[in-house]
Amino acid sequence: MEPPKADDQDWTDIAAKAQTRLRNSIPTEWRIPHHKLPKDDQLDVTGFPKECGLLTPEELKITESFATEIVGAIAAGEWTAEEVTRAFCKRAAVAHQLSGTDKTFFLKTNCLTIIMFDEALAHAKRLDEHFTRTGTTVGPLHGLPISLKDNFNIPGKPSSVGFCGWALDPLKHESTIVGMLRDLGAVAYVKTNVPVAMMIAETVNNCYGRTVNPLNRALTSGGSSGGESSLIAMCGSPLGVGTDIGGSLRIPAACTGIYTIRPSYGRFPHFDARSGMAGQEAVGSVHGPMARSLADLRLWAESVVGAKPWLKDPKCIPMPWREVQIKQRPKIAVLWDNLMVTPTPPVQRALKLTVDKLKSKGYDVVDWPAQDHAEALELLGKFFVADGGTSIRKILEAVQEPFRTEMRDYEVAKELGVYQLWQVQNARTDLCKRYLDRWAACEGLDAILGPTTPYAAPKNGQFKNVSYTGVFNILDYSSVSFPSGICADKATDVYAESFRPHTEIDKTTMEDYDAAAVHGIPVSLQLTGRRLEEEKMLALTEKVITDLM
Repeated sequence: MEPPKADDQDWTDIAAKAQTRLRNSIPTEWRIPHHKLPKDDQLDVTGFPKECGLLTPEELKITESFATEIVGAIAAGEWTAEEVTRAFCKRAAVAHQLSGTDKTFFLKTNCLTIIMFDEALAHAKRLDEHFTRTGTTVGPLHGLPISLKDNFNIPGKPSSVGFCGWALDPLKHESTIVGMLRDLGAVAYVKTNVPVAMMIAETVNNCYGRTVNPLNRALTSGGSSGGESSLIAMCGSPLGVGTDIGGSLRIPAACTGIYTIRPSYGRFPHFDARSGMAGQEAVGSVHGPMARSLADLRLWAESVVGAKPWLKDPKCIPMPWREVQIKQRPKIAVLWDNLMVTPTPPVQRALKLTVDKLKSKGYDVVDWPAQDHAEALELLGKFFVADGGTSIRKILEAVQEPFRTEMRDYEVAKELGVYQLWQVQNARTDLCKRYLDRWAACEGLDAILGPTTPYAAPKNGQFKNVSYTGVFNILDYSSVSFPSGICADKATDVYAESFRPHTEIDKTTMEDYDAAAVHGIPVSLQLTGRRLEEEKMLALTEKVITDLM
């Protein structure tokens, strides 16, 4: 395990310094006066970048474009890398500053941890010079600003991973994906907030505070890639990179209505990304793209795989990007309910309407039982605390930082021991074999469709369950989360009087549900294939989305 960095200061002092550093990283001319910021009762702040007057009409056009459009415009000479980078730096600065007061994190979009505007603009200028000199782009992502989750290492910058003890310590080495993206022409300009150790389904920590949902700041942006989802939903990034070990890409994407793909382990390079539980490999952490369009996910995936990451990451699988053909009548199995947490009413309605539409388009639709899902979630929980919470505890204790209440399971966990861990791993392998056999028995099955989460987006502090995503981390299946095109409706989406919860957490989910609070929030669904079917899942999701229109 990477040893914690000791510090002479208390964690509260470190947090204050980290926040000050972050605040001072925003250029003075891009800082918004407090009286011009949205009031506390303005929950949807997605329109504020247009209203604040900081961005020019051209910069608004740039930042509201998709990544595929941006790289095309730069390659055609319509925009320069510098002007694109400047536009996104400005919009990211605006997104981060949306707060109610300086003394509370509650209504603060609060999506950034590290700002690299000067370095990014200098890099963009070099790209423009190359283009002017040669008439060619550096690579398929030439001039595209890309935001990075906080755990991706950039030399000279900290990777706090939500720990105060790591927030001020610059690292010397670079994560593999960071160097690869630079070689592909991308411009790194910000790193984004995560929860403690990246092990909470919302984005909150003792150092930078809570990241909220810009669609409604009373709701969560999800976690652990919640800084990314919040920034992208604000059009402060055209394309971001997050990670997923229990749903950390799919959950935040679903909360903010954007797209992501959770790849199988080894498909995309993940070497040298920082972790609060280094060495935990029973459930592999993977990373993937997050964006506002499916085409942007494909751009990222094809570009990264096309750069042969297996030559740089020892755990990356040497598998080039493949062309796939999707059947005219795909066979889709529907997971309506995992019998642990019933999807809340808007998710139930979105799933039913989606299935009805697909049936009308000729899809072969069957039901998928929740067999093995409860056991998969139980195994996931055991793997996460197998070391008795020691890895996380040592990092916290170095600066006397307390466990947050959301990390209670890690605080009280008892170490499993090697023999017991091996038995849990055996159980995991047995479950994967049963699931694979069940898939094969459903002849011709292309994918499982179901909720990404039980929620449209719960209120801050109320995300209680990762059972719909976590099962596919245990199985290591490829999974795309996508907005269904259906939004929550307070008049329609109410629990039936006959509803009976499966479990206590299901009962709590029902009690926490507030139809008025989630009114208008987009509902996402999840389309899952087997291991290493990233190409197929992107292509199939594209077909599904087209057929839903």
